[in-house]
Amino acid sequence: MSYGSPKSKLGANVSSQQQKMMESSQAISKLTVESAQAIAQINQQAVQDMAAAFQEKVAELLKVKNPQEAFDLVHAQVLQDAAKQVTDYQAKVAKVMKANHDDLSGLADSLIQQSKMDLIHFVNDATANAPAGSEPYVSVFKTAFNNALQNFELIRASTADSFANFEKSVNNMSHLSEVVTSKKTATKARPKK
Repeated sequence: MSYGSPKSKLGANVSSQQQKMMESSQAISKLTVESAQAIAQINQQAVQDMAAAFQEKVAELLKVKNPQEAFDLVHAQVLQDAAKQVTDYQAKVAKVMKANHDDLSGLADSLIQQSKMDLIHFVNDATANAPAGSEPYVSVFKTAFNNALQNFELIRASTADSFANFEKSVNNMSHLSEVVTSKKTATKARPKK
């Protein structure tokens, strides 16, 4: 009983891989568009919030008669509000980027694993059909291939660890910024003696 020639199996395998790549490309495109839309909405809301806050502060400044009082108002309230808005904006954008990164990482990992399995299958098929007497060359090739796969996995794991550490650093800096902003707000909110 025949299941088809090696060439027809290879053609079907290539066709299957192309279909998977198309589906993955569509998924990546969809995630990218969704992320861009979310960031655009965040930007639009930030601009609206900033315009409203600006109008409110200008109205307050127009009511002030004393230049020192105007300076204190701008220094204490306006700058702190602006810092808080920037911090909030950064947190929202970071959240969208992290969600997008997590989805893309999962998709990339799936693609890498599938490609790795396809490559292993291809190498096994190719070496199974090697001519008689080429066993030493096949053995050397398979050993080199397995070593290359192991090195790839080590590099991928190292890159993932580096990114995770970078992400933690960014989150820590964001948290520190929020703490500093809230401490300044609390300090300015205390009545002067």
